[in-house]
This record gives sequence, C-alpha cells and structure tokens, in this order.
Amino acid sequence: MKENKMSNYRWTICALLFFATTVNYLDRQVLSLLHPLLEKQFNWTNSDYANITSAFQLIYAISMLFAGRIVDKLGTKWGYAISLIIWSAGAVMHAAAIPVGQSLVAVLGWAGLGLIPVSVLGFIASRAVLGFGEAGNFPAAIKATAEYFPKKERAFATGIFNSGANIGAILAPLTVPWIAEKWGWESTFLIVGAAGLIWLFFWFMFYAPPEKQKNISASELAYINSDRLHHDGIVEVEDAEKVSWFRLLGYQQTWAFAFGKFMTDGVWWFFLFWLPSYLKVQYNMEGTSIMIPLTVLYSMTMIGSIGGGWFPVHFMKKGLTPYDARMKAMLVIALFPLLVLAAQPLGHFTFWVPVVLIGIGASAHQAWSANIFTTVSDMFPKKAIGSIIGIGGMAGGIGGVLVSKISGNLFDYYKSLGHTATGYTIVFSFCAVAYLIAWVVMKILVPKYKPITDL
Repeated sequence: MKENKMSNYRWTICALLFFATTVNYLDRQVLSLLHPLLEKQFNWTNSDYANITSAFQLIYAISMLFAGRIVDKLGTKWGYAISLIIWSAGAVMHAAAIPVGQSLVAVLGWAGLGLIPVSVLGFIASRAVLGFGEAGNFPAAIKATAEYFPKKERAFATGIFNSGANIGAILAPLTVPWIAEKWGWESTFLIVGAAGLIWLFFWFMFYAPPEKQKNISASELAYINSDRLHHDGIVEVEDAEKVSWFRLLGYQQTWAFAFGKFMTDGVWWFFLFWLPSYLKVQYNMEGTSIMIPLTVLYSMTMIGSIGGGWFPVHFMKKGLTPYDARMKAMLVIALFPLLVLAAQPLGHFTFWVPVVLIGIGASAHQAWSANIFTTVSDMFPKKAIGSIIGIGGMAGGIGGVLVSKISGNLFDYYKSLGHTATGYTIVFSFCAVAYLIAWVVMKILVPKYKPITDL
C-alpha cells in the first residue's frame, strides 16, 4: 500500500469495468449484424432466427437469478474472470456452430434434435453459453463498484461503467460488417470473442480487493471506507443476509418492477437483434451499408443514458420524494417511444426517418431503464435489492423471448402473404406503447411511495 498521499486507483478499476461491459455488448450484437448474411447462407426463416436469439434471452434471464449469488460465492476477482471466460468461449463457439450442431445431433439425436437444422442448433448452443456467461457481468461489476467506491460516488461510477453498453452497441456496427467483409463471418466471432481474453490479462494484473491492493494509498482506502466506519474506526461489514424469492413475491412493489421489466426489456432486445434485418428487408441494406445508420441510432441512446438519470432531480427539487419524482419522469419518458408509430408510415421517404425515430425510442428505453432500476433501491432495503433485480431481470428476459418469438412468426406469416412490412408495423406499434402500459400497471400496483420496512 502506498503512503498517505491520496491516490485515485479506484478509477482504474472503474475503467476495467467499463471495458468489460463494452466487450459484453459487442459479443452479444455480432449475430444480429451478421443475420442477413447468415440467413442467406443457411436458408433460415425468421422463426429460426427468433429461436436462436430466444436461447440467449432465456438462458440470460434464468442465469440472472443466480449470477449475483455465484459471484458472491466465488469472490469478485474469480467471479468476474470465470464469467468472462465463459461468455468469450460462447462468442468464439459461434464460429464453429456447424460442427457444434452436428455433434449435438450425433450425441442427442434420440431426443428429437435431428428435427432442428444443424446450423440453427449450433447457434442455439453457442447463444446459450454466451447468455450464461454474460449474466455475470453486471452483478460482478456492481459488486466491484461497491468494494472500491463510497456510496456517494457509486451512482457516478456505475453510470460510467454502464455506458460501456452504449459504446459496445455503437462499436459493433462500425466493426462487425467490415471484419466479416474482409475475413469472413467466422473470423468476426473469433476476433470479437478473443477481445475479452485480452481484458482478462489486465483484470488479473490490476484487480485485488482494496485492502490488499498495493497501488492504493492509505488515504484513498480510508476514503473508500468513509461511510462504513463506526465511531471507533472499525469498518462496518455490510449485512449479507439473503431474503427468499418467495417472500419477495408477496409484495406488490416486486410485481410492479417485474412487470415494468417484462413489458419493456423485450423492446430493447428487439432493437438490438432485429434492426439489421429490418434495414435488409425494407431498404435492401446489408454488410457495410448498415454501419453508419446503426451507429447513428445507437449513438442516440447515449442521450437517454445520461439524461435519464438526471431528469428525476428536476422533480425532486420541487419537493417530490425520489420514488414519486422517478415515476413522474418515467411517465414523460414513456411518451417518447410513441414516435416509433410513425417509423413505417413515414419510412417510404428515406431510411433515415425510421432510424431517427427508432433511435429516439431506444434512447427513451435507456432513460426508462436508468429509472426503473433505481425504484428498487427507493422501496426495498439493501439486502433485498440483488434478489429483486434478479427477479426483474428474469421477467425482462421472458418478455424478450416472447417479443422475439412472436416477431419471428409474424414476419414469416406476412412474408408468405407478400406483406413483410405489415409484420414490422405491428411490432413497432407494440414497442411504441409498451412503456405507457408498463407505467399504468406499475402505478396501479404502487400508487404512492411505500417503502418496505418489514424485511
């Protein structure tokens, strides 16, 4: 440990969390950007692609329930490392999806897997591994933030590392089509998947618990622990007691959060996984031609990420409780996705109209997401927050599976009728109104600020 001169090593850890989250989103987006190419090569239907994306969402959702507890068990260093190794392996597996699918059919053909196309089966297995590993990113990053930052800085540090999700979403369309065009789609999965292993080297080099960190000064360690000190100078150990999921399901506040996630997470997944296909179907754009439009669209989400956390403060200054201020802000935010309703009617002028309108909807999602997560800490004691987030994450994942599956079936149905655009019109309509529906139900379940005090 360094001498008493104040160091700022905690921001080095924050930078590591930011880069891990960026890689996390890069890995999950590669498939959607390559979908038009793979669809043509393997003769996939929209339902086939929906089944592949749903595998990721379902496994991710289920794993979210347990990821936090697994990270707690393994510790931050190894919990994060193992999570990243698993999701990097899943990302690389996509490059070998065909032999993976053939092996599964050979080993488990008796279970009916032979009825699933080999390419689809191989990508489903790869997405499942990716989803299982990626579920550990946010629990591990939040735990590391709690270790290295005092409470007054945690929201800011979380905002910084969480912005890696937006950067990953922006970098993906700038890199993936170009790599695929230069070296083939298999190389894209290999290169992007390997990026996580480079991060792993720096993680082991720079991370250690604050108390064992040689690069941190005594004064910075004292600052980190400043809000956990008793009057006698002993660091307070946070309550590790867990609350059962069944008990938490007895509260309307739990159902309000879970329903809000169920209704809206699928919209974000749709924007991530289906927009490259939309540009191909509607405007015959694929490969490097989608790079700039999608980069602009996902760049717009930065506005929601930054502004969404600030917006409720405006209402708090007017005397509202944090929860009531957040709900009022969320009502305003829920109005912006309504612009997505105009994406199809006005889209015949230029592809930039739907790109900008959907970008506004995606930005609104990020603003909504920043606030709905915080409603949990407004209402529940700290010991229950991780479990509530897990329940909501699973609900959101299930919502995402339904949106993806229904979308794939709709697109195939209307394609068979020669009216492919109609399928997108229906799904965009749902994306537009989902936030208002979610807000109304949340307000009915929890009409007034009512914190949980009996856990």
